[in-house]
Amino acid sequence: MALIPTTILTGFLGAGKTTLLKRILSEAHGMKIAVIENEFGEENIDTDILRTESKEQILQMSNGCICCTIREDLRETLQLLAAKRRKGLVDFERIVIETTGLADPGPVVQTFFMDDEIAETYLVDSILTVVDAKHAPQQLDERQEARRQVGFADQIFLSKTDLISAEEKDALIHRLKHMNPRAPIEAVHFGQVDLKQVLDLRGFNLNAKLEVDPDFLQDDDHSHCDHDHGHCSHGHDHHHDHEHGEHCHHPHHHHHDDDVKSFVYRATRPFNPAKLEDFLGAIVNIYGPRMLRYKGVLDMQGTSRKVIFQGVHQLMGSDLGPEWAADEKRESRMVFIGIDLPQDILRQGLDQTLS
Repeated sequence: MALIPTTILTGFLGAGKTTLLKRILSEAHGMKIAVIENEFGEENIDTDILRTESKEQILQMSNGCICCTIREDLRETLQLLAAKRRKGLVDFERIVIETTGLADPGPVVQTFFMDDEIAETYLVDSILTVVDAKHAPQQLDERQEARRQVGFADQIFLSKTDLISAEEKDALIHRLKHMNPRAPIEAVHFGQVDLKQVLDLRGFNLNAKLEVDPDFLQDDDHSHCDHDHGHCSHGHDHHHDHEHGEHCHHPHHHHHDDDVKSFVYRATRPFNPAKLEDFLGAIVNIYGPRMLRYKGVLDMQGTSRKVIFQGVHQLMGSDLGPEWAADEKRESRMVFIGIDLPQDILRQGLDQTLS
């Protein structure tokens, strides 16, 4: 049976996650979506819809959606939904999980990799992060949860942009790109998002294209501030275009010293597989909890195919991708996003694993 795609929706308190969810729940899209709501948030999908005293709360919606509130932990809720689906008691094709506004998405994602039953039933599609444009500068300054949510994102939705100036919006987008250059950023108005931008993004698919904002890479070479977790057994990825990670000289960014930062590594020489695996394994043991997301397309010695890898914290996977084209430059590219990672150590270590 095909794995059930799962979308994780996160964002700081008041950012607009629930508004986006209500759109998913109320739209006549014909999709059968189960929405898992973490009950500890200040917001509920819809307090009138979800107000009930029952411990096990699974409600079928008129448009085919299902609402479920987490009463135990996420793993048990996912197992319960899967069991009911197998018995024909509920019918859904995909899952959307809304985390609380104060949640670190890391443990939510890890649930899908660390439990065999969950891993054999569900597939993480992507992490969506809603950012409140009006309050984001202060939230990013003061709350690590808000910074982590940005770092984990495969797609960022900016809400409340009508409440700020064009200059403030540009400055915020620039800051977000420095924290996470791999996530596209889209302004949304009251959750009005095309579902194609929400579902089936394949952000966790190993063969999905490595997304790095091209404007960010060209914007200023010394703005790639450090961060992401990178451990892989086969990987080819970025070389040092952005050698000067901590120096963020861009006028929009110089006054922010975010602990969640990103950097890109490039290499034009192939990696030695054994050396790379040893180095990244050691790095992940030390820095794994601070590594949010990392992803790369690698040129590996001994294969004519690209090696694609990505990870979350200490968990990572890699896979063989397509053949390098005859006229294609064989260049490894890696993006690291994380919390106060030692960029120099990572760069030097990766350099030493090249053949």
